[in-house]
Amino acid sequence: MNMSRTRERLVVIGADAAGMSAASQARRLKGPDELEIVAFERGHFTSYSACGIPYWVGGDVTERDRLIARTPEEHRARDIDLRLRTEVTELDPDGQRVRTHDLETGEESWTSYDRLVIATGARPIRPDMPGVDAAGVHGVQTLDDGQALLDTLEGTRGRRAVVVGAGYIGVEMAEALIKRGYEVTVVNRGSEPMSALDPDMGCLVHDAMEGLGITMVNDAEVTKILTGEDGRVRAVVTEDREFPADVVVLGIGVRPETALAKAAGLPLGPHGGILTDRSMRVRGHENIWSGGDCVEVLDLVSGQERHIPLGTHANKHGQVIGTNVAGGYATFPGVVGTAVSKVCDLEIARTGLREKDAHRVGLRFEAVTIESTSRAGYYPNASPMTVKMLAEHGTGRLLGVQIVGREGAGKRVDVAAVALTANMTVEQMTALDLGYAPPFSPVWDPILVAARKAAARVRGSM
Repeated sequence: MNMSRTRERLVVIGADAAGMSAASQARRLKGPDELEIVAFERGHFTSYSACGIPYWVGGDVTERDRLIARTPEEHRARDIDLRLRTEVTELDPDGQRVRTHDLETGEESWTSYDRLVIATGARPIRPDMPGVDAAGVHGVQTLDDGQALLDTLEGTRGRRAVVVGAGYIGVEMAEALIKRGYEVTVVNRGSEPMSALDPDMGCLVHDAMEGLGITMVNDAEVTKILTGEDGRVRAVVTEDREFPADVVVLGIGVRPETALAKAAGLPLGPHGGILTDRSMRVRGHENIWSGGDCVEVLDLVSGQERHIPLGTHANKHGQVIGTNVAGGYATFPGVVGTAVSKVCDLEIARTGLREKDAHRVGLRFEAVTIESTSRAGYYPNASPMTVKMLAEHGTGRLLGVQIVGREGAGKRVDVAAVALTANMTVEQMTALDLGYAPPFSPVWDPILVAARKAAARVRGSM
């Protein structure tokens, strides 16, 4: 502790979900006379929903500020010294200080800390190729990114958009651009969109995207982006084709933003994320914590570290960190990898392991796929649903579930997420007492139908 001060100082790097959840929780537990909190944010916004950006771009959310959960002024009113447009450029763990750069004035200075929280998030992957930094090429990770994209869309005469990548962001941005009146092509290096799903489930998403008027180009990798004389993007090029483009959105995914941590010698995992213990304390560093999209977390199903950038995790990390920083005790046990998305009215959900995940960690498994409906078949507006379930060979332990369907399909994945967290077998799942009424489910819920089929497959394999 720095004895020149009468109270401890907590420094937070990054003022979105994990960072400000940690700061807010620490402030709830310790008043300003006990703990000074200084938070640095290089952007213009705090505590916002990055997951909502595609819906803002697409017009479902009409105002940017509706994505902001808590403004800088609200944080400051709670005695958190929040400094926007201030980038941390260096960490000095031995000296317990950080170097900052004011992006408005250019001023640089050092700030000491007693406790440090690193919540630097993730950055969109920008492939190393000609033209990737041209005007009109956008990654979408922050509100600043979203605003820049909207400015381009409103200022561009042409109506041709190319989305590179078909993960969650790529698929959601493709739909948003369709809603904006653009002609959209998605270039995807995988065999089907949504690599978070197995290909046999991803093909259902493919069909839905083409039904929206989106042109899907699978098994294709972008090699360069062409620009016009004005320096703006004009086309995206693969090995054998060229796709005209007035705007390009990179939906390839994100990587942990850990350059600061790496330079400071903090431990990183196989996916480039910071490694922490269950209290979210950085391994080997007593007074440094980290959370959000810049960390790796334990996968409770595979037992290995994974990088899963989701706001749900980030907020939980922040709560745990804030409690521990303030002298309490809390832990983050891990995740099962649950996510849900949509393309128009098609709902897409997954939790646990895909087939290739199970193969990679050496698990033998049985996989089953069933077709069912969201409601009793005779009830109006019952819609089809496909459920895929993986169970461990021999034990019958649930390993993963994927769901693609219409209204009422996506959130059914939560039942599977709870079952995974509880380490249930598919046999045990068949006895789950789920709610039933014809407007909500068939007598046998689709999750239970899949569990019955998986349990039978496991018994048969033995």
